[in-house]
Amino acid sequence: MALVPLESNPEVMSKFIHQIGVPSKWILHDVYGLDQELLQMVPRPALALILLYPESEKAQAYNAELEAKIKEEGLEAPKNVFHMQQCVPNACGTVALIHAIINNLDKIELEDGILKNFYEEAKDLSFADRGKLLMNTASEIIDAHEQLAQEGQTAAPQENAPVYHHFVAFVAKDGSLWELDGRKSIPINHGPATEETMLENAANVCGQYMERDPEEVRFTMIALVANE
Repeated sequence: MALVPLESNPEVMSKFIHQIGVPSKWILHDVYGLDQELLQMVPRPALALILLYPESEKAQAYNAELEAKIKEEGLEAPKNVFHMQQCVPNACGTVALIHAIINNLDKIELEDGILKNFYEEAKDLSFADRGKLLMNTASEIIDAHEQLAQEGQTAAPQENAPVYHHFVAFVAKDGSLWELDGRKSIPINHGPATEETMLENAANVCGQYMERDPEEVRFTMIALVANE
């Protein structure tokens, strides 16, 4: 099974999160660049930054190296950061949005319904079992993904067509910036961050993604923000 990928489109993503139980006071908003001036244009508070990056050979090599380092050093996932495995191709957009929302439940009050129910079932499960739960039992979230994957500005690719981009989410939690990727075995700690500095801190890490792949231009950033 593979899903049709979500488009990196704030309107579509906002519709998706509202459909699964996030109040309309929170939306997704384009981040147009890494410069301080462009970051200042993003509404505050900004709770999470989602990066869509091209899966080039350089990106894959870096991720493999990072995963090897995690295993070698025996690093463990922090208990207080919600992290789930991506079990199905092309589900990375939905997984990134869930990471962005659930790690901000001290600020986002979920409405009764799909995502709240999923979180109640998933919160005490392992990284892998959370991913399986999403694919096997949270069919309403997957249905919402499938419906909204068809609503972007570009033609949706076929279900099994290869996709060359991947979504990851960044959140500030307990004084650190965390990178949450359903294909990395633990959340990656990128150092100190607060809610106020999260966007700038995360943009710095996105800049590192871009520097590793200077020939690539297909990067997109979207923030989860207050709906002004």
